[in-house]
Amino acid sequence: MKAPAKMHEYRLLGKTGLRVSPLCLGAMTFGTELGWGSAKETARALFDRYLEVGGNFIDTADAYTGGTSEKWVGEFVREAKERDRLVIATKFSFGVIQGDPNSGGNGRKAILRALEGSLKRLQTDYIDLYWLHAWDMLTPVEEVMATLNDCVRQGKVRYLGMSDVPAWYASRAQTIAELRGWEKLTSLQLEYSLVARNLEREHLWMAQDLGMGICAWSPLGQGFLTGKYRKEKDGFSGQGRVQTVRGSGNPVMEKFDSERNWAILEVLKKVANEVERPAAEVAINWATFRPGITSTLIGATKKEQLESNLRSLDFELPPSLAKELETVSRPVNTELDDFFSPAIQGWLRGGTAIIKDLRPRY
Repeated sequence: MKAPAKMHEYRLLGKTGLRVSPLCLGAMTFGTELGWGSAKETARALFDRYLEVGGNFIDTADAYTGGTSEKWVGEFVREAKERDRLVIATKFSFGVIQGDPNSGGNGRKAILRALEGSLKRLQTDYIDLYWLHAWDMLTPVEEVMATLNDCVRQGKVRYLGMSDVPAWYASRAQTIAELRGWEKLTSLQLEYSLVARNLEREHLWMAQDLGMGICAWSPLGQGFLTGKYRKEKDGFSGQGRVQTVRGSGNPVMEKFDSERNWAILEVLKKVANEVERPAAEVAINWATFRPGITSTLIGATKKEQLESNLRSLDFELPPSLAKELETVSRPVNTELDDFFSPAIQGWLRGGTAIIKDLRPRY
């Protein structure tokens, strides 16, 4: 397969000069410790192929596959001699030692421990993009941002981001950083797909206003949008990674329990059939070219899966079909959303039109 032309259309990460690929290689699948994922030889082939087509953005985390993911990424990068060309992102937050409350979370002690561990496993002296992996609901945001600012000033981190945090938390973090002259957040990493569009309620508006890009994870809805699962009277059928967490209480199963999601999947299959593309490629294409999305994370356990993910950049959805997908998957309005409707906004403006409306359009 030749390299998709759009892989070379690098995008700026938020209000920075850092350029990243529209598709980011997620390395959560590097390792088999969790009962799924890629063996080392396969992971290396995925990494090599991603670089071959022009990809420059690799995402991992200290918690992925017990640290194996970071170790392999570090090894692959060193052997490829591509450290300067690549943008390596990793994350902190999750505990790594049972019984030790400070082995995880977002306090200063936990962040500094996690950073030193990641640097060692990745065999590098700096992280390009360091993500807070998840809000711990405890640590004051001032402590988090002061610590991350120190990491940048020490030269161990280049850019900062947050993943899986409330919009109010990220906006408070950014405002504090602006007021105190600290390093600001460049981006957010959030779930986004046809069956997970809640970030459009607040995160996208906030990101645009405060200069943050958005990296979308799970554009396939944890596999739901691949089209390989079928609804049955007593649940669903089909083989895939989701079967390994079935019955475990994992929130991913909520996607399979939603009648609305199955209706979205049917429209996705219809659109995919019309453009003669697999449902997975259409789903990734749709997410990647949505307003406000800087880069979309793709993950694979087989080379053919990666090739399919890359092909998602090879086509454009006709506007009418893109509209069908947007309409069927549009988030259900809340009471607050009603106040953002054209009618009420018109009343707020005294019935006048504004000359230039810079708000994101979905």
